[in-house]
Amino acid sequence: MAEHAVVKSLAGEAAMDRSSIAQSPVDLEALVEAEVARQLGAARKEIDRRIDEVRERTVDNRATLIVFSGDLDKVLASLVIATGAASAGLETSIFFTFWGLSVLKKQGGAAKKKNLKQRLFALMTPSGTRDLGVSKMNYFGIGARMFRSMMKEKNVSSLEEMFSLARELGVTMTACGMSMDIMGIERDELIDGLEYGGVAAYLGKASSSRLSLFI
Repeated sequence: MAEHAVVKSLAGEAAMDRSSIAQSPVDLEALVEAEVARQLGAARKEIDRRIDEVRERTVDNRATLIVFSGDLDKVLASLVIATGAASAGLETSIFFTFWGLSVLKKQGGAAKKKNLKQRLFALMTPSGTRDLGVSKMNYFGIGARMFRSMMKEKNVSSLEEMFSLARELGVTMTACGMSMDIMGIERDELIDGLEYGGVAAYLGKASSSRLSLFI
């Protein structure tokens, strides 16, 4: 009886082994598919990571300008470049800081709540594009009037026309918040449709721009 039980047990184990062997090709195929899927997933993640790294080092189709100057001729040059870049299909933005903020002022839009220093500063700086002087030979505004007259004679668009064109072309205009605080300029003194930001806002665009100018 004992020998018969041993033989029966061995026969059962053999049958189980044959069943496992019969099933092993299917299990092996599933394991291979799972491993291939895992490796493909890891490869995709690595490719995505490398693409992100390349994107961080790749410039966009963008142009960024800083307008620091409040001179008529220099501001006009910046607008000529900006409109040209926008017309060429570049996403264009201008960051106005310090003296450049005069370009964004409304005519007669000075805020009433200013301290003595801020009021004096406002009197000494242009109150809009019409009051901008030229960088050379201004002679208390005579140079600026002559410059505008010569532009008109040559059928060159005025600063105000170029400014309107830039906005029509979608040029983004940002006023520097820090400069506004220092110079005592309030938002209600500036024209509508502006963005407001600091150095981080400028660097965020400039770092991925094809063209970056300081005027």
